[in-house]
Amino acid sequence: MGASGSGKSGMALQLMAYGCDLVSDDRTEVRQRDGGLWACAPEALRGKIEARGVGILAARAVPGAPLCLAVDLDKSETERLPPFRTLSLLGHELPVLHRYESTHFPAAIMQYLRGGCAA
Repeated sequence: MGASGSGKSGMALQLMAYGCDLVSDDRTEVRQRDGGLWACAPEALRGKIEARGVGILAARAVPGAPLCLAVDLDKSETERLPPFRTLSLLGHELPVLHRYESTHFPAAIMQYLRGGCAA
């Protein structure tokens, strides 16, 4: 999540390069489902992602996915080992990470999704 130009699409493209599937770009619908939260794209935007300086790209997209982590690109991380933070969304608590200016940040998000936090 973040303001226009904060790097949401760029982050999604980097995560897709690591093997993630596209759910949504630009706008994401979040719904309650099966006791958790579910993210999906509005029909008109499904399978499309913006790459600044390139254009709108077609991409294989999944119809939806469980929401298990939020990344707030409007807030910068200043801690080397940040505290565990959460975001309340539709009555559910989600772990949230703040932007970290490093080339390893997308890879760290991938590992977080695979294995969680050790501490």
